[in-house]
Amino acid sequence: QVHLVESGGGSAQAGGSLRLSCLASERALDSASMAWFRQAPGKKLEGVSALDIDGIVAYSDSVKGRFTISKDSAKKTLYLQMNNLKPEDTAMYYCAAVWALNDGEDARTVIGGTLSVDYWGKGTLVTISS
Repeated sequence: QVHLVESGGGSAQAGGSLRLSCLASERALDSASMAWFRQAPGKKLEGVSALDIDGIVAYSDSVKGRFTISKDSAKKTLYLQMNNLKPEDTAMYYCAAVWALNDGEDARTVIGGTLSVDYWGKGTLVTISS
């Protein structure tokens, strides 16, 4: 069983920054593709960013150039640095782990919404005011 615990959410003004963290149990960061998803009120779950075990990184078009995903395996922690935040970034952010990818699948597939996520965190709320 893998446990994922997010932290770092909160309130910020537009143009500000926040850094989300996801503490992962076991060896998820080295064995699984890790991702951040978000869900805004009344909207569908959206893949934000992913980092697969080959080091390939993917971002949704809505956050590309503003968000950066990274990991510190020694700290068992996945990060999402969010800069130049916008009110439309307001959402519950979830950390996720996808254990196995098939041939041809990578981080872009993970956030594409077609794969089943093996483990989810409980989420951390981000609220951005204008």
